[in-house]
Amino acid sequence: MSDTTGLFHRETYAAQMAEQLLNPGPLDESTRSGVFLSGIRRVGKTTFLRQDLIPALETRGALVIYVDLWVDRTKNPSALVHEAVRNTLRQLQTPGSGLLQRFKGLNLGAAGFSFGFQLDDVGQPGGATLAQAFEELVNTAHINVVLIVDEVQQTLGTEEGFALLHALKAARDAVNARPGMPGRLLFIGTGSHKSLLADMTSRRAQPFAGAHLVSYLVLDREFVQWQLQRIAATPGVVLPSLDTAWQGFQTMGHRPEELLKALRQLQQAHGTDPDTALRIICATLADAAADVELKAVEEFGELGKAVFERIATGPEDGATGLFGVDALAAYADRTSSVVETSQVQNIVDKMVSANLILRPTHGKYTVADPFVRKVWRDKLAQLAQLAQPPKADLT
Repeated sequence: MSDTTGLFHRETYAAQMAEQLLNPGPLDESTRSGVFLSGIRRVGKTTFLRQDLIPALETRGALVIYVDLWVDRTKNPSALVHEAVRNTLRQLQTPGSGLLQRFKGLNLGAAGFSFGFQLDDVGQPGGATLAQAFEELVNTAHINVVLIVDEVQQTLGTEEGFALLHALKAARDAVNARPGMPGRLLFIGTGSHKSLLADMTSRRAQPFAGAHLVSYLVLDREFVQWQLQRIAATPGVVLPSLDTAWQGFQTMGHRPEELLKALRQLQQAHGTDPDTALRIICATLADAAADVELKAVEEFGELGKAVFERIATGPEDGATGLFGVDALAAYADRTSSVVETSQVQNIVDKMVSANLILRPTHGKYTVADPFVRKVWRDKLAQLAQLAQPPKADLT
């Protein structure tokens, strides 16, 4: 559904999710433990959260705190979450703030909230914990609070991140398990790595074990039709058929930006059947996207490619043994030089910093983006096929 701002809204999807969170039925009660929404990168998850789900939650009276862990990768996830919480509490404490105006019905008065702790000390040694802060907020405001952490898998692999998840679980339990509380604390974590999110909700050692894992519903044929109708008003525009555009959209992984790019390139394909041209354009863009991802890995040199390959071809939930004797021997064979453990550790640390790989647990590594893992494995399969000797002609 579109609006006057030219945005494609998914109001039905957002309303359904908001209801399951705020007013769960018997089959949706696991949402109280948390909801983890998985979907590959660039398919519109963050756009959906910001323009559809958050408004749907706020319309139903919830206070939403949104944190994107990729907004500043130089900061650790714990710092970003605490910063977002403190900022929200500060707005509630500030007379006349926009956030206070949104919740006029709470009868808080023009002066806003008065908390029994120092906001700047929330999450700091000796200061209020997240559990104390959220418990006081819900108990005072009589409101449901929804904390959304985008790219939540970034919390994995560091002590600070793991401590943050435990702190959030403690906050959830402090609010939701206390009898007579006038509201709930609901947690939504989104991520592009389904297997890591599955581990976060299923492994008993994980703080959010038992939370609800759902797959993000990618944009469908209705979005493609809306996009075609939106640009049809442009004089002289060249349009493909809906069927071909939909097929191309799927080829490019349901990525909205890629569809628009393909339609722009179609305008330059003079004298060619639009459907034929778009099929070629979409296939080319899909290959180009793969090449971009592969180039990021190749910049780490032959040793980097060898290490990444070992991770990409390992188990989906993470490869081990990257620093073992066999691994070092394989790296040495690949690079035709002696490889030390320290060299591998240096490469791994740089790849973690570049967000190419993640360290879900000690000694285990996985590719951060499933799309990149698939592209790399597909490339290896193609090279292996090309290396096979041609079949003998028996005729």
